[in-house]
Amino acid sequence: MSIIEILGYVGALLIGGVLGLIGGGGSILTVPVLVYLLAINPVTATAYSLFVVGSASLVGTIKNLQKGLVEFKTAIAFAIPAFIAVFSTRKFLVPAIPEEIFSISGFTLTKDIAIMLFFAILMLVASYSMIKDRNKLLEKKDEDAKPRYGALIPLGFATGIITGLVGAGGGFIIIPILVILAKLPMKKAVATSLFIIAINSLIGFLGDLGNIDIDWIFLLIFTTVAIIGIFIGIYFSKFIDGKKLKKAFGWFVLIMGIYIIYKEISA
Repeated sequence: MSIIEILGYVGALLIGGVLGLIGGGGSILTVPVLVYLLAINPVTATAYSLFVVGSASLVGTIKNLQKGLVEFKTAIAFAIPAFIAVFSTRKFLVPAIPEEIFSISGFTLTKDIAIMLFFAILMLVASYSMIKDRNKLLEKKDEDAKPRYGALIPLGFATGIITGLVGAGGGFIIIPILVILAKLPMKKAVATSLFIIAINSLIGFLGDLGNIDIDWIFLLIFTTVAIIGIFIGIYFSKFIDGKKLKKAFGWFVLIMGIYIIYKEISA
């Protein structure tokens, strides 16, 4: 095993560790680790990411189900259009994107570059959510307003498309929607979001079966290492301030997003 491969598995451990420490966000590192450390092409990397994120979220979901924190009515209203969208995106939309989208002034926008640029933009949005302490803003919602379940359907569909394109769970998108529109308390919103992410990611991954060659041995080892990282992170979360760590991680994600944009455009 090469040093780069070892660093890739260390990255998987870090992904799980961050998920365990701060309850989310770590999965957004999955695609960069797979692409830049393990030299996996972006389309395959986003597929692998869906499997890793889905499996990791499933571990968290099982614990939340035992605590009764998952709001099933809300989850179903959001998840059904979301998983239809994510499956369709992986099965039909991603394969339909041409390898070369356009060329201008010596720069060619390829499918791989477009996916990584879109992913980098998503990282910038996610980093803003982490740095700005979204929880305090969401706690100011109108408690007397009624849940707007109808609005969850188009938003679920849109979230599914984004998840399908970049292979990230999108918790930073889903949680505000569940708090603002479904009027869920923050703990239930986080738990329900994790349930939705688990379903979306794993069903989205099914859309890739038959479209790409999957190295199951590597994928299962990588996922197992990430899940081990979750339990390590949960253990250390007893001693580390998760809020401060989340803000610091947000700055790290911001720098990574800017780096990816620079690297892909300059390449």
